[in-house]
Amino acid sequence: MNLFSAPADISSKDLPFREDVRLLGRILGDTLREQEGEATFQLVENVRRSAVRFRKTQDERDGEQLEQMLDALSPSETLAVVRAFSYFSQLTNIAEDLHHNRRHRAHLKAGSSPKNGSLMLALDRIEEKQVSPEAMQAFLDSALISPVLTAHPTEVQRKSILDCHLIISSLLSNRDRIEMTPDELAENENALRRFVLILWQTRMLRTAKLTVRDEIRNGLEFYRYTFLTEIPKLYANLEKQLEARFDKDIKIPALLKVGSWIGGDRDGNPFVTHDVMQYAVQQHSELAFEHYLNETHILGTRLSLTDRLVDVSDELRAMSDASPDNAVSRTDEPYRRALIMIYSRLSATAGKLGHEISHLPPVDKAAAPYATPAQFIADLDVLIESLNRHGAIYLARGRLANLRRSAEIFGFHLAPLDMRQHSAIHEQTVSELLAHSGVMANYSELDEAARREILLTTLQAAKPLMGKIDQYSDIAQSELRIMQAAADIHQRFGRAALPNHIISKADAVSDMLELALMLQQVNLLEGRDALHINIIPLFETIEDLRSCGPIMDELFAIPYYRQLLACRGNTQEVMLGYSDSNKDGGYITANWELYKAELELVKVFAKYGVELRLFHGRGGTVGRGGGPSYEAILAQPPGSVNGQIRITEQGEVISSKYSNPEIGQRNLETLVAATMEATLLHHHGADSAMPEFHRIMEALSLDAFAAYRKLVYETPGFTEYFFTATPIREIAELNIGSRPSARRASDRIEDLRAIPWVFSWGLNRTLLPGWLGFGSAVKQFIAREGDDGLAQLQTMYREWPFFRGLMSNMDMVLSKTDMGIASRYAALVEDVEMRERIFGAIHSEWQDTVELLFSVTRNDALLQENPSFARSLLSRTPYIDPLNHLQVALLEHHRAGNTDELVKRAIHLTINGIATGLRNSG
Repeated sequence: MNLFSAPADISSKDLPFREDVRLLGRILGDTLREQEGEATFQLVENVRRSAVRFRKTQDERDGEQLEQMLDALSPSETLAVVRAFSYFSQLTNIAEDLHHNRRHRAHLKAGSSPKNGSLMLALDRIEEKQVSPEAMQAFLDSALISPVLTAHPTEVQRKSILDCHLIISSLLSNRDRIEMTPDELAENENALRRFVLILWQTRMLRTAKLTVRDEIRNGLEFYRYTFLTEIPKLYANLEKQLEARFDKDIKIPALLKVGSWIGGDRDGNPFVTHDVMQYAVQQHSELAFEHYLNETHILGTRLSLTDRLVDVSDELRAMSDASPDNAVSRTDEPYRRALIMIYSRLSATAGKLGHEISHLPPVDKAAAPYATPAQFIADLDVLIESLNRHGAIYLARGRLANLRRSAEIFGFHLAPLDMRQHSAIHEQTVSELLAHSGVMANYSELDEAARREILLTTLQAAKPLMGKIDQYSDIAQSELRIMQAAADIHQRFGRAALPNHIISKADAVSDMLELALMLQQVNLLEGRDALHINIIPLFETIEDLRSCGPIMDELFAIPYYRQLLACRGNTQEVMLGYSDSNKDGGYITANWELYKAELELVKVFAKYGVELRLFHGRGGTVGRGGGPSYEAILAQPPGSVNGQIRITEQGEVISSKYSNPEIGQRNLETLVAATMEATLLHHHGADSAMPEFHRIMEALSLDAFAAYRKLVYETPGFTEYFFTATPIREIAELNIGSRPSARRASDRIEDLRAIPWVFSWGLNRTLLPGWLGFGSAVKQFIAREGDDGLAQLQTMYREWPFFRGLMSNMDMVLSKTDMGIASRYAALVEDVEMRERIFGAIHSEWQDTVELLFSVTRNDALLQENPSFARSLLSRTPYIDPLNHLQVALLEHHRAGNTDELVKRAIHLTINGIATGLRNSG
């Protein structure tokens, strides 16, 4: 008997996926029977069959039967069902990711046409447009493409679980790629059983709250899983593709760099302190050296070439002669001797930086450390050039070239760490600096003009203001210690280790000048032409997005600030917040205001001749600005990408994108390909129609904003409805992140962080932040403009990438909504009048949204243009639905005062299971 199975109605190309799901489902079922007994197995099987039947028939009687079955479960039976369904979702995700890899490889083996998001297709299009080698080189020289990892509390899986997933994925992949004997297949299945058993007997939830140091270590795992090995391969692939298309020798600098906020982002997180930030940079650097030492050692064991057979270069001979290795057995092996010297110098450098790396001891413990990564790269270049000289091209281009590229990308710091803090904290710190130094006692009471004047005067005087740290408030002390730590990091690890400081809730020019003054106190700003850290405003709310153009115009009009920019390559980065703008104004308005803000920034930056680099604070879900990266980048306004883009990778999507090396490399390749196309091919749709398209979007946005604000912020009782009809309070109890779920202790939606706001609506299957307001807006637009208005919207969908992306992402969100399940959560609200009024408004808006989305796209079903995702969702929803039902019942018991620990644990397990099943739900 097979406990879990894939759906029968599946296309032939997806048959291997179905077989993988069947295999894993059978193993999970057997594990359940062996560990929990036949009765529990049959119970879970009966729930599964009822859930699948109801999902297929949508018959109310089947639904009632399922509800009765679930309501009758004891707490221990509930736990077994929740764990079984949650683990099945995890195993399905593994099989699905493997199938994506399988299909990708099948296309490559068949020589199929390259797909959107691939480097090959991007370069084919560039070649068709006859982009010159000079233009390509100019793009490469100025490009910066940087996904930035952030630690948001929606990654619900423990590292122990993720590691198990990776092993199961590898075992499953081996069945697909290796021709196995019957005995080998049997042993492979036994190994799968072992690791499914480990999963079953591993605690799914954390018992202690994550610390920032935990988050730092967890984030570093993705460098081990993917980035350290796959990014150099991506560069090698790009190099090969460019060589095939351009006669000229194209040089590829380090244009793709993965950054991090983990350990540097202290906005609203009191646990990110100066010592935590130093720990983050130390751990980053230690991992880089661990990788370099390991790779150098492997190369030393393999490059056994003898100078009796090859004629090495004079430079390599000199390096070999200077090696501390005096073993007689290696006197004729110059590459090994040179690598032993490089290893010793790397080890000495690691020791100088305070690293404790468990690796082989160096031959020369007194070797001179490398002063810079450039010196390490120069030594590797000697080996590469010598190998090329005597025809060992394959050796020069293999592991050694990847190590050299790694050193160029990761340096001695591994990842650029960003700092971030709220502007109000900066204001308080500067106010205290000015007061204690005798410059001014009432800075915080000044208006904006007066603030600018005093800040500029003080900055240009360049006199130190900071006295003894302990004379300041706790907040100011913390900030000033952070600044001191930043200066120390620059001294020890180089400026590339900590290049950026982001100002949250930037809404005035003085916000940037305040940070400049703080940097000046620790010599991270010296004189007028030595600013060592990028000052980056983050515009988050709808109001701030509308003001960002004028604010940057006023900032650039200040000669002093322009001088500072000159020493930063005349490039100014601006960060745009997707999550908070969505919570503030809704999906349609947030996206439109972000688009308009970019257009305005492009104009302002062109006026002053400043290079614009945008940092997109996108999350994993559509409600947080997520969605497919390729389409999102190509949908950016004209001139806003221009070779440079940074994008946050948040929470649960980090593991889904980057825990599997193949999938990770494709996601990174997509970022590079999209940035190339957006910069060199200017994919911006029907430019001649833009004024009319913009007029329509403005009208839609105004009505969508009004509808969203009316429901969320102006409807009496909505806040109480939200806190009751979602598991928001229970999410706050989970140990899934170091950051508090709210900026301050209150029940105001304004104070709630956007992440738990979106996560909660996802768990109760309403997913309101990803669609609310669209139905009202389109309804009113068509009422005003009639059939012509609908025809215009249909044209926008066909011809404008921005609008098409907006509709496509909303289509995906709506496919995950279930108003029947959402109504079960609404029933948790005891006030009948309030419940019916608010849920009725939500349901009505949802109906209008689905109906009008179909009118605009001319589709008659959700996900009609994304059949693979539709099949994926079809296969997993029967296993998510019962978890929702159980969660509602458990919430009722818990909130009624049931203190049984099993009930609380089961609630948290359902949160984990639903999030896993829906994937990008948080």
